[in-house]
Amino acid sequence: MRQPPYLNQMVLLETGLEPRALLEALQQIELNQGRQREERWGPRTLDLDIVRFGDRRVTERDLIIPHPELFNRDFWRRELAELGSNER
Repeated sequence: MRQPPYLNQMVLLETGLEPRALLEALQQIELNQGRQREERWGPRTLDLDIVRFGDRRVTERDLIIPHPELFNRDFWRRELAELGSNER
């Protein structure tokens, strides 16, 4: 299925949440905004990812930090540089 045009933006934030709790909060925001997960990598109205979490590394079934696609997505690396975040 074709993905219609959408806005892609990165934000830097501070949180008191642990990575798992942050993922759950982001997924709840997606759900509240009408996201339906019908097809893996299918078209979506909203997609909230954790790309980095400071220097922390997490490897769980459904949560990998840094995001495994970080080094394959030039726009993420450019945006991290603009936000002043180092790439490790």
